[in-house]
Amino acid sequence: MRLLTAILLYFALTAFSFTPFALAQDAEDEEEEDETVYLAEYVEDFELTDGLFPLYQDPETGSLYMGVGVDQLDEEFIYFLYTENGPVEAGHFRGQFRDNRVIAFRQHFDRVEIEAINTNFYFDEGSALSRSADANIARAPIANVPVVAESEDGDTLLISADKFLKSEALHQVTPWRSPDTPPGAVFSLGSLSSDKTRVTEFSNFPENTDIRVEYVYDNPSPMNYGRADITDARSVAIKVQHSFLEMPEPGFEPRADDFRVGYFTDQSTDLTSHSYTPFKDAINRWRLVKKDPAAAMSDPVEPIVFWIENTTPENLRDTIREAGLAWNVAFEAAGISNAIEIKVQPDDAEWDAGDIRYNVMRWTSSPNPPFGGYGPSFTNPRTGEILGADIMLEYIFLTNRMRYAEIYDTAGLPSFSEATPAHSHGPHCDFASHLQTEMMTARAVLTAQRAGREEQEELVRQELFYLVIHEIGHTLGLTHNMRSSHSVTLADLQSTDVNPVNSVMDYPAVNLAGEGENQGLYALMTPAAYDIWAIQYGYAPEDADLDAILARSTEPQLVYGNDADDMRAPGRHVDPRVMINDLSDDPIGWADGRVDLIEATLALLPERMLEEGGAYQPLYNSYMALTGQRAGAANVASRWIGGVYNNRAAVGQPGADRPLVPVPVEEQRRALALLNRTAFAPDAFSAGEEMLDLLQVQRRGFNVYGINADPKPHARALRVQRRLLDHLLHPNVLARLTDSRRYGGEYPVGTYMLELTDVMFAADARTAVNTYRQNLQIEYVHRLIRVASGQGGGAVATPSGRQGLPNYDYISRTAALASLEEVKDVVRRRTSDSETRAHREHIKELIEVFERR
Repeated sequence: MRLLTAILLYFALTAFSFTPFALAQDAEDEEEEDETVYLAEYVEDFELTDGLFPLYQDPETGSLYMGVGVDQLDEEFIYFLYTENGPVEAGHFRGQFRDNRVIAFRQHFDRVEIEAINTNFYFDEGSALSRSADANIARAPIANVPVVAESEDGDTLLISADKFLKSEALHQVTPWRSPDTPPGAVFSLGSLSSDKTRVTEFSNFPENTDIRVEYVYDNPSPMNYGRADITDARSVAIKVQHSFLEMPEPGFEPRADDFRVGYFTDQSTDLTSHSYTPFKDAINRWRLVKKDPAAAMSDPVEPIVFWIENTTPENLRDTIREAGLAWNVAFEAAGISNAIEIKVQPDDAEWDAGDIRYNVMRWTSSPNPPFGGYGPSFTNPRTGEILGADIMLEYIFLTNRMRYAEIYDTAGLPSFSEATPAHSHGPHCDFASHLQTEMMTARAVLTAQRAGREEQEELVRQELFYLVIHEIGHTLGLTHNMRSSHSVTLADLQSTDVNPVNSVMDYPAVNLAGEGENQGLYALMTPAAYDIWAIQYGYAPEDADLDAILARSTEPQLVYGNDADDMRAPGRHVDPRVMINDLSDDPIGWADGRVDLIEATLALLPERMLEEGGAYQPLYNSYMALTGQRAGAANVASRWIGGVYNNRAAVGQPGADRPLVPVPVEEQRRALALLNRTAFAPDAFSAGEEMLDLLQVQRRGFNVYGINADPKPHARALRVQRRLLDHLLHPNVLARLTDSRRYGGEYPVGTYMLELTDVMFAADARTAVNTYRQNLQIEYVHRLIRVASGQGGGAVATPSGRQGLPNYDYISRTAALASLEEVKDVVRRRTSDSETRAHREHIKELIEVFERR
């Protein structure tokens, strides 16, 4: 009883002692919660930069705050981000356009969130389905920050800009890496440092707010130190610019995309449409409005103005200006005169190239160049209207520099990689290896032909002109057109009166004539037939007959195929006419002539390239470029095997072919014969062998340490052959030979593989096999075994999930088994050459091991 009394007394005293204090504390908290922090008082000592979103900076700490008007809440804005500076190995480079989307600021009680808006879908407001427009589409609140103050009239909310800008909330600055990448295999950024990351500068205008942030990544124990452009792998800074833009004024009419002409698009799918193709994709184009809409030809109200950055070498400015103005010819076909103006940025300009109000042609000379030219633009994703653009030009395009990382067996060879479509919202236009190698090849050919300085300078002028006009084409909205070269005859390449291709948006080879032949244009110097037609479709007035313009797409000079169609990567796509690094309507014939030109040049090169007292590096670089071009010519020819012409035309369009037409069998066999001569025959790599002992890399300190920089002709030859076999024996190619027989094809896969096997073995079936061919034959047998066993390296879907099942079809496997029988007949033959005998025993063992499995 006493214990119970004591407990009750304790709680009574406790309640009496603490309740008043707790009540007082609660009252104080309520008073604090009710106390509003007003913006004017909060920013009293801050520096104001007024504009679309007013910016306030604390002059002591540098902290940055942003004002958001209540009338701006729930309104849509355009968010755009580009890299101002950063190393290529970290996934960045100056001028790289990285993000372009629609955002909205929304208030939720005492916080403001930034939401990324999904613009991929369209709902007709007249449909009841529009009421469910947000169903099953993920909302994306990418940032959420507290309101730190508000104006007394309640019209403005103040938030910390540092909170969402000094993190990766708005954009992932760190490049994505596959989780399967082994540690240290590639250079990687460390962790974002909150202490070192800082806002470096900002500017504000009525229609846009721009803020530059330097993101710093720390990695105390890097496993990969990167190349020379990584100053210190433990701390890497990347500077980007965040831009917030007001939505453009109304009045711009979106123009529908059409598959027959190549424009970048902002895509939207109509989820209320019954169409088989419910696409409301808008092409990317500038707002060009005639001053006099009734006139057949009129200047625009506002032209497209490009500025040549003051970093551009002065001797190049005239050519760049001429190339930009050349596009006015195309706009005249759309009824607009003087559509483009080119100006030079004054040396004392108060704005820099990063100011998004200016469209700038910028010049860089990078240690690890990511491109030769790059022409992105940013848009209003709702309409496709282009709002701004920059063009980046890389000085390596004009140099003879070759990276030490590209030693002997890889240098100068085509990458055979996947395409990288050029656009502001995606990968860049990668002209680096293409244009530089083309230029190095052309210089070597002209040197061997004893061309004078004037001719060398004309080559540079034409190729620079082409580079600029190509990149400006991207900024006007145009995609690549990798098929345009196929609309010019082989004979016309030698004429200076005929364009070597019909679009500046192509990736053609440089046009080179043999010694004693007439030299046509090295490169295209004006928008050609396709370009003029494409601009006409994109920029003709709203009342123009667009259907009539599109109906011309079947004209031979207007053919089109973009990166999504080209066959640069083994086994990818079907139409060999859509290809890079080729020329003419007869790419096989052109490749044959290209090989002759290269081999003739190689024979002359040592005598005409080397200078007394000089280095061997010029010869080395030229050899690499030339033999790489020979491999590229073979690559072009290989795509005709198993090819199918894919024709873009609407149903019933006059002049249209059937959509899918297999490549004639005689063309496929012609391509195989060229491959034999160029890459597979016993003497395929004999041209240039007499200079192997001269191919010395210029020594520079320890830069070649560990590389073993002696010539490796066998490794280089085998690399070329393997890349060709990647295509010639690709599961898609072999299956297509069988499938296409059901709609006109005449080349059975069994026949093809026996003929390919004959290429590999017939020439030396009764003679000694040289070391190039020994490598090739063993490689080929390994691949035949993989085909025969169905080991394609891919996974297929099954009812129980994805499994690593063979992806070579049974018809191809049967053909491979038949080819292995042919090989067995060859290697059984007796020979007196001990090296050949051992080689054939090796092949026999490989086949016998396969047969015993």
